[in-house]
Amino acid sequence: MTTPYEELLGTGFDGTPADDPYDVIYDGHDEPGRALERVPGLTALLGDPGADDAERMLALVALVSWAEPAGYRAVVRAAADPRATPWYGCSTDRWFSADRSYGLFAEAAADSRELAEQKGTTELRTETFRALIGLADREGFDDRLGDLLEADVVRACLPEIREVIARGIAAVAAGDRFHFDVETQLADLACAVTRVDGDLAVDLLLELLGNSPSGRTLRHAAGAVGRLRGPAREALAARLRETGNAYVREVLEGLEPA
Repeated sequence: MTTPYEELLGTGFDGTPADDPYDVIYDGHDEPGRALERVPGLTALLGDPGADDAERMLALVALVSWAEPAGYRAVVRAAADPRATPWYGCSTDRWFSADRSYGLFAEAAADSRELAEQKGTTELRTETFRALIGLADREGFDDRLGDLLEADVVRACLPEIREVIARGIAAVAAGDRFHFDVETQLADLACAVTRVDGDLAVDLLLELLGNSPSGRTLRHAAGAVGRLRGPAREALAARLRETGNAYVREVLEGLEPA
């Protein structure tokens, strides 16, 4: 007898077994009608306290990836108390062995853009990103968050991006300890701002670079230089040349001239 999870994410839309639940999730983008038939079951699985925690997490990934309101709203609720979810710690990153469930939800939200437009749930998708961005100084996103934000989302969430970077800078300056690379994650968020406001992006990056960041953070910040022009580009490049190591300077040389 198959379990609800096996029926929903362990079986392809053609009825054959699926070794990887993500195969089913991705296929749902090509067959949204068939995916819609599984939404009630996935919603029930997500809300079943007796179900396996990791299976509930994957049910939520599917619902978000398919731009379902139930998925978006569940992520927003989870973000209000991020470590209270039953699946916290079920999936961990390879660098710090820290929870990466919010990174999975962010990836799913990024993948859901086209379906959100079709289903009229784009506003809920933006709210989901807003809630996730608000966690960037507390939870790790497996080096993906900044890369996942397209210009429209960045523009809508600029206040949250500025606020979370300010909180993170204050926490680092106070000597707080983190279970992930918070400075690099915040630098990636600041780099994402280059998609809508180069001057603001550089201001945020320069604030971050004032805290003697790691070489890893500097390398990520250097990636923004290639997307900038004019004085903002030169200001960031000058700071990175001054504080970066040989690798960072090599990256900058590869980007110049503009």
